[in-house]
Amino acid sequence: MIYADYNATAPLRPQARAAMLAALDLGPANPSSVHRAGRAARAVVEKARAEAGAAIGSRAEDIVFTSGGTESLALAIQGAVAALDGAATLIVSAIEHEAASKAAAHAGVPVETAYVLPTGQVDLDDLRARLAAWDRGLKGTPILVLMLANNETGILQPVQEAAALLREAGGLTICDAVQALGKVPVNAALLGVDYIALSAHKIGGPQGVGALWHRAGAPLKAVQYGGGQERGLRSGTENVAGIAGFGAAVSESVRELPRYAALGPHRDAMEARLKAEGGVTVIGEASPRLAGVSNFARPGFRAETQVMALDLAGICVSAGSACSSGKVKRSLVLMAMGADDALAESAIRTSFGWNTQPEDFRHVADAWLQAHQRASSKLGA
Repeated sequence: MIYADYNATAPLRPQARAAMLAALDLGPANPSSVHRAGRAARAVVEKARAEAGAAIGSRAEDIVFTSGGTESLALAIQGAVAALDGAATLIVSAIEHEAASKAAAHAGVPVETAYVLPTGQVDLDDLRARLAAWDRGLKGTPILVLMLANNETGILQPVQEAAALLREAGGLTICDAVQALGKVPVNAALLGVDYIALSAHKIGGPQGVGALWHRAGAPLKAVQYGGGQERGLRSGTENVAGIAGFGAAVSESVRELPRYAALGPHRDAMEARLKAEGGVTVIGEASPRLAGVSNFARPGFRAETQVMALDLAGICVSAGSACSSGKVKRSLVLMAMGADDALAESAIRTSFGWNTQPEDFRHVADAWLQAHQRASSKLGA
C-alpha cells in the first residue's frame, strides 16, 4: 500500500510511539496528583509542553493542551469572543477548515468572510480596505481567522502580512497552523498572530491530542469547565501518553523540515507527468505550497471515481477534506477560489510526508494514469 493522505492523518512516528509507551509504563498516574507517581506524569506533560513551545519559538507556559486542532480552534475563537464580552466581529477566510468556520458560526457574534483570490490566497487589499473602514463602536474588535497552510490545496497564506493589518487596526488574529506545523517553519513571534492552533496527528503524533498557543495578554476565557487543569483554560485530566507522543513528534518533525522540503521536486515531477499525459489541472501550482501536497483535477473524471480506483490499486488519497464523515463532496475551498463545477467535482488531493519514498510519487502517477485510461475507454465505448 502507498499512503498518500498525510493531510488527513500521518503515520505514527517511531519516536512518538516510544514516548507514548514510556508514558504508559509509568503506570496509574494523574498529573494533577501531588504524590510521586503524579509528579512523574506531570514531568512528562511539561516536557512535551516545552517541546511544543520550542517548535514554534514560544514560551512553554503559553501552550494549552487540547484534544486536537478542532478544540484548539474552538477555544481560541469562542474563548477570545467570551473574553471580549461579545464585543467582536469574526472575519473568517473563505477557505478555512470547518473546525474554524463552524466554531465561528456558534460564537454568538457577527461573522464576515475574508475572500480569497483565484491564487487561493486571502485578498489582502480587500482586508485592508475593510479594516480601514471598521466601525469599532458598532462591530467591536475585529478577529481574523486565517490558516497558514490550506488542508486541501497546500497553498500557504500571507499570515504575517494579514496579522500586521489586524494589529494596526487594534484587532486579533487566530492562525490555524495544523497543516503547517512540521512542514514549514512556524514561529509565533514572526507570524505576529495572537493564537495558533496545532494538532499532533498531522505530524506523526497520536490522534486526539492538540494544543493552542496564545500570546501573553491576548484575551482568552475557558469554554470548558471542570477541575481547572491547563491553568484553568482547558479542564479535564490531561492525556499524558498522547501529550508525550505529541512532544516527541513535534520535535522530530521540526528537525526534519529539510526532509519534508525535499519532497517538492518529486511532487513537481509527478504533476508535470500528470499534466502532460493525463491533461490534469494542478490547483494552485503558481502559489507557494506545502512541498508534499498536490491537488489536481481532470474535468469529467469524478473525484469519488478516482479515489475508489486508486484505493483498488493500493493507493490512499482524498477528495477535499477528510473530516466530513467519509463523504466525498464538492470542495468549498476550490469554489471559493473561483473553480467551476466541473473542476471542483473532479479534484483530488495527494499528500505525502515523513515516511514517503521518492518512488511513491511515480507509483501514484502510474496508478492514476491507468485509472484515467480505463475510465476514458469506458466513456468512449
